[in-house]
Amino acid sequence: MSSPHIKSAAVAAALSALDEGRTPERPVYREAVRALLTALAERAPGRSVEVRVPPYGAVQCLPGPRHTRGTPPNVVEMDPATWLALATGRLSWAEAVTEGRVQVSGNRADLSAQLPL
Repeated sequence: MSSPHIKSAAVAAALSALDEGRTPERPVYREAVRALLTALAERAPGRSVEVRVPPYGAVQCLPGPRHTRGTPPNVVEMDPATWLALATGRLSWAEAVTEGRVQVSGNRADLSAQLPL
């Protein structure tokens, strides 16, 4: 199953810029990050893990205990370039965690089964 979000022009433009060693334009980067976060939330609905990609967005996903207030017990955080690489299969979850490109907390904060999108 392929989400239309992954095929968006913003995702393609952001990946192209990154491939060329450039930082994507802020609106393009924001749209690409949010499109892929939306795809993750659609693929793994729930509220037990919060995925943060500052400064562009955050979603809650994965079934399990619901979080409603304060800092969630299960958090995954990374920079936008890492998120795009993970979501599109250019970087594996294991590599990202081993290289310290992803910060995780909580026993449910593992997205390896959902990635790549």
